[in-house]
Amino acid sequence: GVPNAVAVSSCTAGLMLVLRAAGLSGDVVLPSFTFQATAHAVVWNGLRPAFADVDAATLTLSAGAAARATGMRTSAILATHTYGTPADVDGLAQTAAQSGIRLFFDAAHAFGARHGDRRIGGFGDAEVFSLTPTKPLVAGEGGIVATHDDGLAGEVRLARDYGKEPDYDVRIIGLNARMSELHAVVALASFEDLDERVVRRNEIARAYCEALGTVPGIGFPSVREGDFSTYKDFTILVEADVFGTDAAALGEALGSEGIETRRYYAPPVHRTRAYRTVANGGSLPVTDEAAARVLTLPLWEGMAGEHVARVAEAVTRIRRFLLP
Repeated sequence: GVPNAVAVSSCTAGLMLVLRAAGLSGDVVLPSFTFQATAHAVVWNGLRPAFADVDAATLTLSAGAAARATGMRTSAILATHTYGTPADVDGLAQTAAQSGIRLFFDAAHAFGARHGDRRIGGFGDAEVFSLTPTKPLVAGEGGIVATHDDGLAGEVRLARDYGKEPDYDVRIIGLNARMSELHAVVALASFEDLDERVVRRNEIARAYCEALGTVPGIGFPSVREGDFSTYKDFTILVEADVFGTDAAALGEALGSEGIETRRYYAPPVHRTRAYRTVANGGSLPVTDEAAARVLTLPLWEGMAGEHVARVAEAVTRIRRFLLP
């Protein structure tokens, strides 16, 4: 749905090059509840991350919080489609327009997601996808910068090849960020049944919700009405007082039964050691509360119903053991 899709070596490199090509300065508003690469791309460009809180229901960047974090120094918003669930693209676009700043999306998880009848990839000034092995579209390693902005796309194409013209006259300070031919071949093959695989991920997510929806103390991030998530990750929210223990302890208990989990995203970026001195010091209560509660359960396209049932049964049994 966009005229420009620029292949790059990784989503991180794509984000770095997009921000560089946009000629930004000052602050970039972004969520702390995201993978650290989102913030790394900001800092690597000499920009200051201005962390804003997320929406309590979707765990994506709150348009209201982004507006409150925007000031005289702000040049852009960089939002994330968390877990493959579309961010508030309309609200964030309105915030960016009112402030006269750029809007970009870290769409690492979201290839195949939709907002209404529009696919993720065509919103804001640019969106950047990831093609690593855990993503809906797989290249082994790689990324795609999607944009309606011909000028921005041209700059990224130059910047991914050191910023040089064919005569080696360097126009922009770039990187070696080309996607290799081998990774491109893998990505092309991955397109063949992409939609079916994303639908399957949604089916597995629904099965999890049905199996765990009645377990006291277990909740789920929501998807806005009319949106379609890739469910790159399926994450539950553990209410420790009701469940009987916190998300970290539940993850350890599941691990003892051979069920691998992750905690996306705990700690959030603003709580990591690297970012304590480079970011704004604002309060992010929703982010901190979410980070304390999240636990990501196993999900892959080939996952059978019996696998979902085994995970759900283990969660239920652990809860009964804690609070019989």
